Amino acid sequence: MGIENAFAAVIVNNASPTSPLKTFLSRYFYLCASIAMAGLSVWAFSHTVDARLLHADPPRPLLLWFHAVLFSAWIVLFIAQSALVRVRKVRVHRTLGWFGAALAAAMVVSGFIVSVVMLRFEMTAALNRNRVASFLAILWVDMIIFGVCIALAIYFRKRPEYHRRLVFMASSQLMQATFIRFHYIGYHDLFYPALDVLIMAGMLRDWVADDRVNKIYLYVFPAMIVLQAWATYLEQTNPTWWQAATQAILG
Repeated sequence: MGIENAFAAVIVNNASPTSPLKTFLSRYFYLCASIAMAGLSVWAFSHTVDARLLHADPPRPLLLWFHAVLFSAWIVLFIAQSALVRVRKVRVHRTLGWFGAALAAAMVVSGFIVSVVMLRFEMTAALNRNRVASFLAILWVDMIIFGVCIALAIYFRKRPEYHRRLVFMASSQLMQATFIRFHYIGYHDLFYPALDVLIMAGMLRDWVADDRVNKIYLYVFPAMIVLQAWATYLEQTNPTWWQAATQAILG
């Protein structure tokens, strides 16, 4: 009986229930993150969309409206896909995922084109044309990181532990456009650290819920930081060769 009681005690200790925090993070982190991103974006753009798009003077190019619709659709899709996983509608999630892949491809193409169109537009009224042009580094690196993460997410679509984190990192990178609209963050070029906090929250989620950080973060996140740092360097220092490059691109 003594031995049986000892084994029973071991079983009880090892079968202790998962903490409510672990359960919540495991089940709801990505859904909550997608809703938080949507809320931040609505809040940030609500302060600029009227003067810079809806009733802009002079009117903005029509292509910007198309670009805005694409990126708004991505946020809605990110929430929907996260919710579908949560309610175990995996088949619908996968079917809708191919629409997401097409949408992401359109966003990348639109991002590169609109960045050139809008910077040319902004340069017409800018006192410091080189300063405006140098921001092309930020806009293009955003599209490169987003596009590569989504391409990897499609490649790893049958490995959800990689797929969901890559989509999350891709969506986090898009938050540059949101964070730059918060005055202090935008004025001090802190949009990359701000969006990186979101990704680090994902890593913290793994640490708490899974007792380890998924290796996709350990491989992809450092590469993202390097590209972000490179873009920030070009935007802030605007070396001569980058001025020549942006002049060739923007005219």
